[in-house]
Amino acid sequence: MKYDRFIKAALAGLTLAFASAPVSVHGETLSILRGAPSSALQVPMNRAVVVESDVPFAELSIANPGIADISSLSDRTIYVLGKEPGRTTLTILGADGSLITNVEVHVTPDIAEFKERLEQILPGEPIEVRTANSGIVLSGTVSSIAKLDRALELAQRYAPDRVSNLMTVGGTQQVMLRVQFAEMQRSVSQSLSSSLALGGVGLGGDLGVSTGTNTLNTSGAIANAFTGNVPSTSQNNGAMLLGFNAGGIEVGILLEALESRGMVRTLAEPNLTALSGQEARFLAGGEYPVPVSQDSGTITIEYKPFGVELNFVPRVVDGDLINLEIEAAVSSIDPSNGITQGNFTVDAFRRRETSTTVEMRDGESFAIAGLLQDDFRDLAGQVPWLGDIPVLGALFRSADYARQQTELVIIVTPHLVTPTRGEVYALPTDRVRPPSEADLFLFGRVANDGPTTGGAGEVARQDFSGSYGYVLD
Repeated sequence: MKYDRFIKAALAGLTLAFASAPVSVHGETLSILRGAPSSALQVPMNRAVVVESDVPFAELSIANPGIADISSLSDRTIYVLGKEPGRTTLTILGADGSLITNVEVHVTPDIAEFKERLEQILPGEPIEVRTANSGIVLSGTVSSIAKLDRALELAQRYAPDRVSNLMTVGGTQQVMLRVQFAEMQRSVSQSLSSSLALGGVGLGGDLGVSTGTNTLNTSGAIANAFTGNVPSTSQNNGAMLLGFNAGGIEVGILLEALESRGMVRTLAEPNLTALSGQEARFLAGGEYPVPVSQDSGTITIEYKPFGVELNFVPRVVDGDLINLEIEAAVSSIDPSNGITQGNFTVDAFRRRETSTTVEMRDGESFAIAGLLQDDFRDLAGQVPWLGDIPVLGALFRSADYARQQTELVIIVTPHLVTPTRGEVYALPTDRVRPPSEADLFLFGRVANDGPTTGGAGEVARQDFSGSYGYVLD
């Protein structure tokens, strides 16, 4: 029993001794022989390499202590520690001062640890890591730009400003953006007014009296009313004039009414394709000349674009996730708000635009902008006091109102696309062919049928016969 207890105590003490002892990491070893050329010594940064000599040495020196640090462990063993990436020379001298050898020391970034971290952060990515001229070179094909950026960011921590990127991004990297501009404008205006004109002769014909309200408030309008003519200044859709005589008094009543309705529908669908990370621009419209006065007094012309404009920068972030920077605008010429300066008349522009950044997946849609505007205006005018009279006061009043509604929506849809063969596409011009002289003059045909096969034939078979236009309830 005593021996068993003694053996158990010895084993326990031995276990504690091994547990408390520091774990030593052995560096790479380079043996140096007298008279033999020494190969270059590769030392990872912040790690050590042991150099052994076959003969005792008396003196050591390092050309650049900032790159590597040295110390002697014995008269035959040298400890080399890498400090900064670079190249330097280790000189070993014998006891008589003779040169034993020169060792070229290359201190490189510690890519072993970098490879381990890279595998942990980006598992499964075939990234190759090499060292070159105290830097890190990355090569291979990664699955997305986001993973490429992560690999570069990690490499910068091990070799700041010394990272060479030879990596490429696999998969589809071209993005087609479909933008839909949809705008509806509705307007309604109504007005109703009445005017009264009175005329007569009093005091034996020596004194003439005539008066009128609203539209009939001028002598010319009163004269037209008494003679049965609707005033030419009326801009209403409907006008009715009533006139009668009551003794020596002439009475004229003019009723005017206006009702107008309008609707405008605007739809544009530009499509544009760009490489990931590259900007693409699109303009379907024109350029409007605008005169600009210079300091010298001369007039120059500047052209302002109008129409459907689209600028965007796509970035394929990861897989089918797409980041979009978009600038979209729809503009048109508006002559109603133009100005006239001297001999020049310049029209204004109506412009709806948006600028934003969104992120979505392939085929998903996003409404990036929306506008709902409702303008309402009403106006009532009357002759003071007379317009407040019940029933008869309507002859001395006029009222009108106008309402305009505008609704605008901009929807974007990105798609990852790849090129295809040109013959599968169909153009708008493929469905018709110019007629021959006989077809045009003898049969009155303005176009012949297009091809019957391929994508162009599919477009040519579309039926465009029937009624055209819209019916609005």
